[in-house]
Amino acid sequence: MATPPQVSPCPFPAQPPATASPEVDAAAGELESADERRLRRRISNRESARRSRARKQRRLDELRDTAELLERRKRELAAGAQAARECLALALLANAGLRAEVAALSSRLAAAGRALDLGRLYDAAADVATGSVWHVDIEQTIASLIAWREESMQACR
Repeated sequence: MATPPQVSPCPFPAQPPATASPEVDAAAGELESADERRLRRRISNRESARRSRARKQRRLDELRDTAELLERRKRELAAGAQAARECLALALLANAGLRAEVAALSSRLAAAGRALDLGRLYDAAADVATGSVWHVDIEQTIASLIAWREESMQACR
């Protein structure tokens, strides 16, 4: 039967020899704690950079969303403005037509007023000529016709 190999003692002891000085122990502790601090700082910096990149990405996403919203709103407003311009053009066209109609009707009304005045004047002259009216003051008739004409023109304005 084979015997297990003999394990030789480790050439490096697990604990420092008892003869080590306290200054050496303190220097080793400071060196270890400086390395630990550097490692913690490096990890902290990486986490901070990751959070910063995440914040920057969120802000960029928000700005893109806002830009898209503003572009959509701009298109809506442009379409509304175009519709308003089209309505304005139609209103101006209709207004021009109505103004032309007013001018034509005003002309017709003026002609009708002149014809009416002339008819009244002829009727007054005929009454005087036939003698159906005992006393007609032609100047008074003309003055009343002129006054009536001015009142009717003011009413039309």
